[in-house]
Amino acid sequence: MSFRRGVVRQSKFRHVFAQAWKAEHCIDDVRVSRVTWDSPLSAVNPKFIAVIIEAGGGGAFLVVPISKSGRIDQSCPTVCGHAAPVLDIQWSPHDDNIIASASEDCTVKVWQIPDGGLTSPMTEAIVTLEGHSKRVGILAWHPTAFNILLTAGCDNVICVWNVGTGELVYQLTDAHPDLIYSVSWNKDGSAVCTVCKDKALRVIDPRRGTVLKVKEKVHDGTRPMRAVFLSDGKILTTGFSRMSERQLALWDTKDLSEPMAVQEMDTSNGVLLPFYDPDTNMVYLCGKGDCTIRYFEVTDESPYVHFLSLYSSKEPQRGAGFLSKRGVDVNKCEIARFYKLHERKVEPISMTVPRKSDLFQGDLYPDTAGLEPALLADEWIAGQDAPPLLVSLSGGYTAPPSKHRDTLRGKPQLVSQDSGTGSAPPSAGSAAAPTSTSTSAAKETEEEVPQPRVATRDTDGNTDRPKREDELLNELLAEMKALRAVVLAQSQRIELLERQLARIEDGDV
Repeated sequence: MSFRRGVVRQSKFRHVFAQAWKAEHCIDDVRVSRVTWDSPLSAVNPKFIAVIIEAGGGGAFLVVPISKSGRIDQSCPTVCGHAAPVLDIQWSPHDDNIIASASEDCTVKVWQIPDGGLTSPMTEAIVTLEGHSKRVGILAWHPTAFNILLTAGCDNVICVWNVGTGELVYQLTDAHPDLIYSVSWNKDGSAVCTVCKDKALRVIDPRRGTVLKVKEKVHDGTRPMRAVFLSDGKILTTGFSRMSERQLALWDTKDLSEPMAVQEMDTSNGVLLPFYDPDTNMVYLCGKGDCTIRYFEVTDESPYVHFLSLYSSKEPQRGAGFLSKRGVDVNKCEIARFYKLHERKVEPISMTVPRKSDLFQGDLYPDTAGLEPALLADEWIAGQDAPPLLVSLSGGYTAPPSKHRDTLRGKPQLVSQDSGTGSAPPSAGSAAAPTSTSTSAAKETEEEVPQPRVATRDTDGNTDRPKREDELLNELLAEMKALRAVVLAQSQRIELLERQLARIEDGDV
């Protein structure tokens, strides 16, 4: 038996295969940017595809609905408010209409895309963040806290912003002696890992501004590296060996003295961009200029990183957008989707697990991170941490029309999925109490939402009335829970203020 286990590893993802969509579903005539910065050049969410494009006299990126296919007209409106080329774009994980862009003009801008896409060129951002002295090339939204955005620039500085107020809340100026290659948050957003031109891997607490762990010479090569936090706290890095072979390494943050696993791949010179799926624990590696996408599964069994397969095509990729799990087609057992950037085309590629059944495959789709944030910006700044709030994908994901999301939207300057302009920030007195209550209420309602969604798979028309009754009952239960949450949150807020008052009286602050 042990010999058999050694030969054939049991895994439901062992037979994942990649398939490019037909030509009629591709997006043509997209002038993908030729900027030399090593970023994916694209960002995708369940509503929109965004691609950094060539633009004369400034920087621009294209945003189109995800259902768009066919030729893009040259007169198609773009987001074109930067004075220099755009280097990176990232969608907010908590609002599918909010996107941030970083540029060579040393600024970061946050934009609100109206439902249905752009109807005219967008030049005015709802928030402009100015704090870097050189070009900004890295963006990373906080995975669980609303409106927290991390930026890193060629000035070797990391900035953490509260986008709702436009305020710079943390700045790390001394952590990196050289150019920062990549930044990745951990699962609950309590720490980030970075790799730098000095070949060191760092684990940093951005709130305290302290470097928790350092590993020198993660990869011996001189070319750029990448690092990504895995959901279990390990870190996966890509880089180059001394002989310029591309490498993949897995590190345990408890002991960074030696890597848990190292795999060497080939001698191509393109930087390997890792895309991590925390639900399946799979890592996809896309090299800029490569014709392949490799994918691996990370497990607790040696050798820890298991090569699954690779997708190969004739055309090299300029970049790639990775669709969040909320957007995949669960009816076709699609576990991931890439949007591969050609020179003038965007081509979707689906990663699928072959299954004969048409029913929802619960083992392939564990609950995944939803739109609701687990914390508000002020709560995270105050020192709280929380894992992502999860939603079920059974029957396909749809964003819950919860009134607590409306309450949440009104708090920061940055509005959410309404297509209007930003609302004014709340006054200091009124913001304190409702802030924590809306989060608690969101947590309670999130538990309620997935359950009625399973029932929508019924096809019998006679079940419509019970469904409506169930929805009404769920709404009433959610309101009751929200009221309980208000009481609980107020008491927690009072306790927090009492502790702060005691510290002030004791002279600790």
